[in-house]
Amino acid sequence: MLDFFTIFSKGGLVLWCFQGVSDSCTGPVNALIRSVLLQERGGNNSFTHEALTLKYKLDNQFELVFVVGFQKILTLTYVDKLIDDVHRLFRDKYRTEIQQQSALSLLNGTFDFQNDFLRLLREAEESSKVRAPTTMKKFEDSEKAKKPVRSMIETRGEKPKEKAKNKKTKGGKKEGFDVPSTTSKTVPAEKSVGAENGVELSKEELIRRKREEFIQKHGKGLDKASKSTKSDAPKEKGKKAPRVWALGGCANKEDLDYSAPTTNGSPEVAPPEDINLIRGTGPGGQLQDLDCSSSDDEGAAQNPSKPSATKGTLGGMFGMLKGLVSSKSLSREDMESVLDKMRDHLIAKNVAADIAVQLCESVANKLEGKVMGTFSTVTSTVKQALQESLVQILQPQRRVDMLRDIMDAQRRQRPYVVTFCGVNGVGKSTNLAKISFWLLENGFSVLIAACDTFRAGAVEQLRTHTRRLSALHPPENHGGRTMVHLFEKGYGKDAAGIAMEAIAFARNQGFDVVLVDTAGRMQDNAPLMTALAKLITVNTPDLVLFVGEALVGNEAVDQLVKFNRALADHSLAQTPRLIDGIVLTKFDTIDDKVGAAISMTYITSKPIVFVGTGQTYCDLRSLNAKAVVAALMKA
Repeated sequence: MLDFFTIFSKGGLVLWCFQGVSDSCTGPVNALIRSVLLQERGGNNSFTHEALTLKYKLDNQFELVFVVGFQKILTLTYVDKLIDDVHRLFRDKYRTEIQQQSALSLLNGTFDFQNDFLRLLREAEESSKVRAPTTMKKFEDSEKAKKPVRSMIETRGEKPKEKAKNKKTKGGKKEGFDVPSTTSKTVPAEKSVGAENGVELSKEELIRRKREEFIQKHGKGLDKASKSTKSDAPKEKGKKAPRVWALGGCANKEDLDYSAPTTNGSPEVAPPEDINLIRGTGPGGQLQDLDCSSSDDEGAAQNPSKPSATKGTLGGMFGMLKGLVSSKSLSREDMESVLDKMRDHLIAKNVAADIAVQLCESVANKLEGKVMGTFSTVTSTVKQALQESLVQILQPQRRVDMLRDIMDAQRRQRPYVVTFCGVNGVGKSTNLAKISFWLLENGFSVLIAACDTFRAGAVEQLRTHTRRLSALHPPENHGGRTMVHLFEKGYGKDAAGIAMEAIAFARNQGFDVVLVDTAGRMQDNAPLMTALAKLITVNTPDLVLFVGEALVGNEAVDQLVKFNRALADHSLAQTPRLIDGIVLTKFDTIDDKVGAAISMTYITSKPIVFVGTGQTYCDLRSLNAKAVVAALMKA
């Protein structure tokens, strides 16, 4: 039983709606628009909202969306057929009104589709009715029951008749002679009954055995004759001279000398390259945008006259697939080859395989049925659609603005609390120190809570960072106010209790921000994930940041999904607190393989708040979505 079925344009005008069990479809449809359609996540045509399952279909030619909703506990097999039939009939019936492409005409138009929809719904329900189970066949009705008992008895050394028959046919064809149907040594009918192991043999079985003996006797001789043919060409004796290939390397020992050339007896030394230190924080503590240009791009910019081998031979990623298309509607067959190439390219750029498939499927759904221009190519159209989708994915619904939220917390006279979590070795403590430096540059005081009471040296590491940050921002430069302080209780203590005491200490001492460092843990470790969920539930931080490294591909999806699931399962609150944002570390080690950023934001719909690009306090960036997409699409 359906809750609702609605048809609306991509501009937001509802053309027709059917209300079933549900009183209103506004909430689920708005959630579908916000979470799927606007975020370019159309790889799957199903969406779950609370207790409802929504299935949708896009008509890109007429800019329409067809949505059906039903209870997710139900298994309705006819929904896909129903939505296809409704789409086809509605488009054909009201083609004239829809093609006017005018909002006023759509508002004034009357779409009387109720009777047609009820008829299609009734037909779909009848076609999906469960058929009566077929009665089981009895043994008397089977083929095995019709065979005599003698035919099912196998004697030792005897092969079944089917195998012997196949062998006889195969042997006769292979050797090229016919097997005689009768032989001169056939035993008369009255004397053709023998005894073997106490079982009588009939006349037909004796004839079959004689045929097998005949085939085996004459077939082996022919096989030996055919295998004995060998080439009579005499072999050349003696050792041949080594063959020298035209492009096979060096022939003289002088060519093998790779020592450095010398000038006046001393080897020539290449001039040292200039090393430019790019600082992550500009004047006033502002974060610079992430620059994804690689060394190859810099070399191409310095030598513009040098032709690119990749562009010259392949013409980029899509150079081999370009084909001019006249004004026509795009179909999946037109885009299949381009999407396959695109999917492989995304996977090579470190995008998770499942997400690469979903991205290509989303682009196909977005472009299917869309009319192209006269001089547009399939490749350029698909590439442009993918770029727009990737930029939209890297700009999720909620944008984290820490500075604004900290100032809001100051007006309420309470500290702003940030909790860092992640797996082992991703750089939580190092990037916590970078964020502390960024906050100090913006004039906020920071209290660091050492809640990693498990790893040896964790407290000492934070103590060293605190001492160096204090040297960069001494109290005398801020009117005697301590700008950064470490709150520690040693090892082996309860992390949730230490965090609670640190927040109370920051409130009493007037610190603006509390940064809570937690121990690294694997996503499959249930006791440690329970402890993390307890820390977050008890202290209710303002921001929960997941720290992940840019080196991982499919593992990034697994980590984020299981961290969110563990926080939800082990939380004591009715509405569990999940991850709010991502800190992407080690971004300076991946060149242009930036797929981890796409994988993390796609799977969680959470923004990447900070990007770590080095080992100094200044190596902190904000994510530039267009630069990341440009690096991702580069061949």
